[in-house]
Amino acid sequence: MGGVVPRSVSALPLLLLLLLQAERPRGAELTFELPDNAKQCFHEEVEQGVKFSLDYQVITGGHYDVDCFMKDPLGNTIYSETKKQYDSFTHKAEVKGVYQFCFSNEFSTFSHKTVYFDFQVGDEPPILPDMGNRVTALTQMESACVTIHEALKTVIDSQKHYRLREAQDRARAEDLNSRVSYWSIGETIALFVVSFSQGLRTENAKTEQY
Repeated sequence: MGGVVPRSVSALPLLLLLLLQAERPRGAELTFELPDNAKQCFHEEVEQGVKFSLDYQVITGGHYDVDCFMKDPLGNTIYSETKKQYDSFTHKAEVKGVYQFCFSNEFSTFSHKTVYFDFQVGDEPPILPDMGNRVTALTQMESACVTIHEALKTVIDSQKHYRLREAQDRARAEDLNSRVSYWSIGETIALFVVSFSQGLRTENAKTEQY
């Protein structure tokens, strides 16, 4: 004979479905190439009163630095930094319209850069439909889902951080390997030239003796 399924257990699939379908703030995440003496701009429309954030980091190239600035729809500069390796910026839109943020490598004459940025618009909505308006406490299952959701966000952020660090370290290792290879080739050529010159001198010395 089957027993009665507890209400908390029967609600588990629905809560897990809400957890998996939880919306993320609107925005864009991109890694792109920024040549020397170049500038790259991006545009995003934001409603008035909506908060947005920009996180960026230089992954490869030169001293791992880049210029970054952002302008509102009226053309006013709301953010400007020069030669930054990484930074974060959060702002609440005072006017509705298209906001522009640019990355510049114009100060560099030969260093090619790889830049990553994450631009997010708006706050993350609650994972439960009535979570913001309810007056009663969350059930144990709902609290567990919220905790899991927050933990998953932390894991995602950590994975992003370690992925960028791994890409940066790999680029440095490849650059170091290339320099070591070129230095080894140069030393081999120099050793060959010295050995050949020494052999010629020895041969000339023997010829002069006879």
